[in-house]
Amino acid sequence: MERKQQNPSDAVGDMDELLVENHGSVRVLTMNRPARHNALNHTLTRALLAALNAAQHDSDCRAIVLTGAGRSFCAGADTGEFAALSGDETAFAHERAELTCALHREFTQVSKPIVSAVRGFALGGGAGLALACDLMVAADDMRFGYPELRHGIVAAIVMANLVHQVGQKVAFRLVATGQTLDGANALGLGIATASVPAAEVLPNALQLAEALAAHRPEAMAATKRLLYRVSELSLAQGLLAGRDTNILMRGFSRGRAASSAAQTAEETA
Repeated sequence: MERKQQNPSDAVGDMDELLVENHGSVRVLTMNRPARHNALNHTLTRALLAALNAAQHDSDCRAIVLTGAGRSFCAGADTGEFAALSGDETAFAHERAELTCALHREFTQVSKPIVSAVRGFALGGGAGLALACDLMVAADDMRFGYPELRHGIVAAIVMANLVHQVGQKVAFRLVATGQTLDGANALGLGIATASVPAAEVLPNALQLAEALAAHRPEAMAATKRLLYRVSELSLAQGLLAGRDTNILMRGFSRGRAASSAAQTAEETA
């Protein structure tokens, strides 16, 4: 398997909080703050947003894996960053909230499939990141949850996607009780694709991403776009959106047939 280490400065600036590595057509993004269980500070959040945007515009990248260095995926927001602030830091709080919102929105706007490889802690904002990916491979002993209420705060930006994914009752149970899910629990709720031993999480995520990367990029992009679009629509509106994509898909088929015919003509000339 080809493994090409990409200089993080190529896509996300001079930052070592995020490692970027190419495995063939799969790009692996590794949150790299293991001493803090990859807690999200301003720098890492900004780097993730930039890296997703860079992957979107790189035709050599067809799928993405998001994971964390060390024992955990991501323990949520770095509360120490806010504790270190002095005086009225309202402007920073607004900027950070906007940045976090933009990051979570980016997962649905990137046309390439994104797989989270989750080991150890995935808490609060970290749980939100894992869930924001299109698919999740979870460790059997993963600890996924939303402990915000225990600390007197609210699972705010991550709430919308959680409710969309699991429904109101389960979402309220998770945020109100702070219950943590292991891999089997997440698989049972349908938010994880697989539950495997921790050592097998990244290899399984890479294997899944490679299978997704093998699909025709235009078809994968249209599939992902339609999926997220219809999730916001009524059945009637969703059917119309599906109709439009069906027509577009036939254009893909014609283009592919024409390309194959041209290639055959060249080979026989």
